[in-house]
Amino acid sequence: MKLPRPARGVIFYLDGVLLDTEHFYTEVTDEICRVYGKRYDWSIKRHMIGRPSIESARYLVDALSLPISPEEYLERRAIRLDEMFPLSDGIPGAEALTRVLAARRIPIAVATSSERHLFERKTLKHGDWFSLFDSVVVGDDPRVKKGKPAPDVFLVAAAELGLRPADCVVFEDAPAGLAAAHAAGMQVVAIPDPGMDRAPYASADLVIDTYAEVVPEDLGF
Repeated sequence: MKLPRPARGVIFYLDGVLLDTEHFYTEVTDEICRVYGKRYDWSIKRHMIGRPSIESARYLVDALSLPISPEEYLERRAIRLDEMFPLSDGIPGAEALTRVLAARRIPIAVATSSERHLFERKTLKHGDWFSLFDSVVVGDDPRVKKGKPAPDVFLVAAAELGLRPADCVVFEDAPAGLAAAHAAGMQVVAIPDPGMDRAPYASADLVIDTYAEVVPEDLGF
């Protein structure tokens, strides 16, 4: 199981790819929705993951006809998430793979839709691990003009690594991220949440269930 062409650098999305944070978003959003007698499940969540916060909020409020504004939802969500994020654990196998790549001096970057403040909260107990990355591009970086599925965040990450987009491979868990990486001209290793339908990932160059299924040689290193 190898990429169609060797990569020269690796870009990792954050939520659901490096850190197990998605369940926090799910728990808090479901708490808010239940106040209004609504349920937040995969029929809604699948359209939201990986997108900028305000876009996801607008979709949620519209899809479930919530009697609050997207901005109010985000404000209420932020209070609870700020408490939860420092408890974030790594996705099994993610740190091991990134440490192997770093030891081989393979350029690696984080590209996330999260704002800088949220990135710092999520990685609070993982400082040593995240110090290995050559670059971190966050969602409120002024160079990221549009969120996913636009390719901006990945193009900025490639530029930070000093690589052509075609020489990068992206690890992603969301269909919007897959579309963004392909729009950037990059190869993609998809690592979907177990609750996601696999059909939206058909265009990925590789699809894995866990990091145990991939080694640097599969990426061309």
